[in-house]
Amino acid sequence: PDADPPQAALNAGTTATTGSAAAVRKSEDGHFWAEASVNGRAVRFMVDTGASTVALTPVDAARVGLDLGALSYTVPVNTANGQTFAAAVKLERVSIGNVQLDKVDAMVLQTGLSTSLLGMSFLGRLSRVEATPETLILRP
Repeated sequence: PDADPPQAALNAGTTATTGSAAAVRKSEDGHFWAEASVNGRAVRFMVDTGASTVALTPVDAARVGLDLGALSYTVPVNTANGQTFAAAVKLERVSIGNVQLDKVDAMVLQTGLSTSLLGMSFLGRLSRVEATPETLILRP
């Protein structure tokens, strides 16, 4: 059995490690925000089980080393803000606490995304995602 989440996990909107799992606390805005490392760079994601893939803003995509000028925005995507276009990419490594996945499918949205989304191309590869009213536990 895993130990209780460390004190850092008790702060709203933070990510902490619990054994081999990561705990993501619900923020005051009602969303789960995960502090991740993508290709070695920090990215703050809103956890979104309704997103079929990890979706990056152009700013976050550039931060993690993707060449925005080399991307081809040919994939139509429907967002809460309407339709836009995205470029399919593969992220070398995405880590949240001790949970680490390599070769994660993602999209860089050309417009219409105010924050990056941690979607099912990451979450669906985990062995388990547990939800409580206040915490998501991500298990590799």
